[in-house]
Amino acid sequence: MTIKEAILKSLEEIREATTHWNIYKNIIDKHYYDFRDAKTPEQTISALLGDFIRKGDTRVKRIKGNGNYYLYYLSKLQDEIILEEHKDTLEKITPKILNYYERDLHLLFSTYLNSKNILNKTIFHEQSNNNDGHQKWIHPDMIGIEFSSFKTDETQRLIRSLNSVDTFRLNSYELKKEIRTDYELKKSYFQAVSNSSWANYGYLVALEINSNSSLMNEMERLNESFGIGIIELKSNPFESKILFPAKYKELDFKTIDKLCDINDDFRKYIELIEEIMTADKKNIVRIKKELDEFSDNILNNESEIEMYCRKKGIPFEDVVDE
Repeated sequence: MTIKEAILKSLEEIREATTHWNIYKNIIDKHYYDFRDAKTPEQTISALLGDFIRKGDTRVKRIKGNGNYYLYYLSKLQDEIILEEHKDTLEKITPKILNYYERDLHLLFSTYLNSKNILNKTIFHEQSNNNDGHQKWIHPDMIGIEFSSFKTDETQRLIRSLNSVDTFRLNSYELKKEIRTDYELKKSYFQAVSNSSWANYGYLVALEINSNSSLMNEMERLNESFGIGIIELKSNPFESKILFPAKYKELDFKTIDKLCDINDDFRKYIELIEEIMTADKKNIVRIKKELDEFSDNILNNESEIEMYCRKKGIPFEDVVDE
């Protein structure tokens, strides 16, 4: 049995509009196909379902629930499948799907940064000493460390002995759920300016960004004037992109010292970076491992990413169906 035959057989057995995940589960449960060599078999199912639609194969149809995901069904079963009932169900779910928390984006963004070899850590401003409402205008949401790459140990030691700050870059990130209006842009952007003053590079990150030309022009103007970059985060973090790159600036050690004084996690991160900069060859691997373990977790594959987005209510589109 081919994969497509397994999909059609599963749809006939399920006999209702259903997700690609349920189809995949039915194939596995009934042992219709061996996915032994497939790294992400459920995504293979999603891709093939998309092929049915794009290529005009009339055997399979789908309905869409407010742009969040698709339900598939056999055309010949259309009369017995109550599609309107499914649409109503999806519409009731929609407010929950959009009702995710800003910090739910951190794991997605951490996954993106990790793919760029940038270690990162969420900084919880509410855990700082003397916490009050003004603290959010000094704390970054996340910090990142990017080490310079040299081929030989001798070069790395030489750079560290001359000027250790040239061996790494410290980044600051301000995360937002969306940027839809000029007001939201300016409020978020200048919060990022304030929170990123200490770092080599500062970025404003948002999942949903209005792409109209006037807002993009304003982003470009702000970027040129103040140097904070803008990243468009995607629910599939590997598709995220830098809309406007940040401009480099020297580290502000007075602000770094203040953040170290009021936030234990920030201080620990800086401490581990300092230890790496001064460590001998024997200890550097151990300390880098400790830094890696102290950094934020990541999602390891597309299956984990999709399951996480569904669980948190983060809008997720099957990439193959776009």
